Amino acid sequence: MNQAEVYFDFVKRFTHLIKKNPHLITTTLSNIFTMRLIGNKTHGDLAEIGVSEFINQFMYDFKSTHVGKDLYRAKKHEEDIRITNEILNIDFTISLKAYGDGPLQLSTDKNFQLFPKLKKHGKNITDAKIIRSIFADPAFAEFGNINVLPLIYDEKQKRCNILVFDFDKARRNIDRITFEQVGKGRKHPVFRLYDASGNYICEIRYGDASANALQRGLWTHTKNALSYFTSATGGWIDYSENRVLVSLFSHALISTAKRHQKALEELKRDIEEQKNKSTLK
Repeated sequence: MNQAEVYFDFVKRFTHLIKKNPHLITTTLSNIFTMRLIGNKTHGDLAEIGVSEFINQFMYDFKSTHVGKDLYRAKKHEEDIRITNEILNIDFTISLKAYGDGPLQLSTDKNFQLFPKLKKHGKNITDAKIIRSIFADPAFAEFGNINVLPLIYDEKQKRCNILVFDFDKARRNIDRITFEQVGKGRKHPVFRLYDASGNYICEIRYGDASANALQRGLWTHTKNALSYFTSATGGWIDYSENRVLVSLFSHALISTAKRHQKALEELKRDIEEQKNKSTLK
C-alpha cells in the first residue's frame, strides 16, 4: 500500500467505527466544539489532541501521536497527527482542519510557487497535456500528498460533518483551469479548477509576497464541491455544548497536578465504560 491507500484504509475504518458507534464521535465533537466558548480558535488546536486520543482509545490496530506546535516551524509537510497502522507497520500523517461550512484550505503554499506556475500557461488552460505537466511539476507535488481530515461545522445548527477531499478523483477530472479576477469578498485573483461538466473542484489562491501567507495555496469550497468529498460521519451529526467541560478546565488551571492525576484516573474509567458499551471491531 502507498501512503494514499493507507490513509483511505484508515478513513474507511474510521467511518465504520462511527457508523457502529455514533455516540463516541458525538461526545468527542461536542467536547471539541464546546471549546469555542473559551476562544474562537481554541477548538482547532484541541481538536488535534482530541482526535488523536480518539484514535488511540477506540481504533484498534492504530496508534496516534499529536505532533505538537513546538515542531510546527520545522515540519517539512503539513501534519498535526502521526498515525501508525500497527498491522502493516506503516506510518502516515494527518493534517486536521476545523472550518466552518464553506471555504476550506487544503494546503498552504509557503514558497508561493503554485499561482506563478499556473500564470505562465495563460488564463484559460484546457490542453490535457499541459494540465498533466502542471501536476507533474515539483511545485504541485503536495497535491494529493497531504492527508486532510476536515471537521466542518455549522455553529448555528450545532452540527458537524467530517469530510474527506478526494484528491485522486480531483486530479483525474480536472478539465479546465481558469484565471478569475477579484470578485465579491476576494482581494486577490484565483485560478479555479473545473471538471468536464463545468463543476467547480478547487482553486489556487494568489501567491506572491503581498498575499497573506496563511491564505495562499490550495482551497476548495465544501458547499460547491460536494461531489469531491466523502463523509466519514455519513453526513451531518448534531453536537451539543458541554458547559461542565468549561468549568472543569477553569478549575483544572488553578488546581495541582496531584488532583489532576485523580481526575485523570476517573476519566480513564469513563472511557473504559464507553468501550465496554461499544462495538469497536
